Amino acid sequence: MSGTNDAYVKFSDVQKTYDGETLTVRNLNLDIAQGEFLTMLGPSGSGKTTTLMMLAGFEAPTQGGIFLEGRSIGNIPPHKRGIGMVFQNYALFPHMTVEENLAFPLKVRKFGKSEIEAKIKRALDMVRLGAYGKRRPGQLSGGQQQRVALARALVFDPKLVLMDEPLGALDKQLREQMQLEIKHLHEDLGVTVVFVTHDQGEALTMSDRIAVFNDGAIQQLAVPAELYERPQNAFVAQFIGENNRLHGKVVAMDGSTCKVEIPGSGNVQALPINVDAVGQRTVLSLRPERVKLNPPAGSVSNIFSARVAEVIYLGDHVRTRVSVCGHDDFVIKLPNSGGVMQVEPGAAITIGWETEDCRALEAS
Repeated sequence: MSGTNDAYVKFSDVQKTYDGETLTVRNLNLDIAQGEFLTMLGPSGSGKTTTLMMLAGFEAPTQGGIFLEGRSIGNIPPHKRGIGMVFQNYALFPHMTVEENLAFPLKVRKFGKSEIEAKIKRALDMVRLGAYGKRRPGQLSGGQQQRVALARALVFDPKLVLMDEPLGALDKQLREQMQLEIKHLHEDLGVTVVFVTHDQGEALTMSDRIAVFNDGAIQQLAVPAELYERPQNAFVAQFIGENNRLHGKVVAMDGSTCKVEIPGSGNVQALPINVDAVGQRTVLSLRPERVKLNPPAGSVSNIFSARVAEVIYLGDHVRTRVSVCGHDDFVIKLPNSGGVMQVEPGAAITIGWETEDCRALEAS
C-alpha cells in the first residue's frame, strides 16, 4: 500500500524536533489505506506517539506534510479534522453522565436533538452499554469506561479513529477481551484505525499492518505474520516475539544461504538477510518454537549438543532454557500436545533447526 497515490492518510517526508537538534521523528513516509487497521509499535521514545499526535493535530511537523484524503491538514485545527480519539486515561468528563459524554462531540458538530439521541443509543449498543447511559464514569469499571471512550470516539461516525495506548490501564484478561472487541468493531464499521502501542502481542492480534518504530524511524512495515516470520533487522527480530541470538562471522556465501561460524562451536547454515560478504559479523535470529528437540541425524541442517539449564511448565508449552554454542540463555518452546516431553535440568540433549528458520542479521 505504501507509495500509492490514493492513500487515505499520507505522511510525506515528515520530521519533528522539539529542540532544533534531536529528531523525534525523522524522514517519515507512510501511506495508510482507507479502512485499514494500522498499528504503530515501538518502545517508549521511538516516535510513534508523536506521529499520532501530529496526525491528530496536537503537534505540528517541523518539516514535511500530512494529508487526509489527498488534502493537506497542516492548517486544520484538531476539532475540525473529523477524527475520533481514544486515550489511555479515557479522558471522560467525570461530572457528566455517559450519555452526556457521548453527546458532547455531537453538540459541538451541531447535530439535532433527535439525531443525537439516536446516535448515542446506537453507539452504546455497539459497545454493549445500553443500560449504562445515566451513570457517571466514576460508577463504572475500567473496562466499562474504556468502552464509553470508544463509543464517544465513534458516535459521530468518523472515517478515521486514532487510539493512543487505549488498553494500557486494563488487566491482562480484560485487555485481551477488548483487543478482540475493537478488532471486530473495526471489521463491522470499516473505519480506518491508527493504533499506538508498545505491546507486540496486542499489535499482532489486532492489526492489518504494523509499523515498527525505533529511534524516530520506521524499522519495518508489514503484515503481522511477515514481521514475525521475516524480520528485516536485529531490532525488529528482538522486539517482535521471543528470539534467540547467536553471534558469529560469515565464512561462506552460497546464493540464498550463508554459513556462519560460531566461535568454538562450529558453523550454522542460515538465510542472509542483511549480510552480503564473507568476513562480516552477524547476529543469527532464531525463534524458540522453531527449535527441535533431539532431531534424528540428517533431519535438519543444523544440529548441536546442548545441556538443559531450566524447565518451566506453562500449560500449553514447556519453556526450556539450554546452554548451547557458548550461550546459557538459549530458549526452546516445546508444545504440550499429547503429554509433556520429559526433559530434566542437567540432561545432555541435541537440538536442531532448519536453515530457513535461522536469519543472519546485522551485528548491532
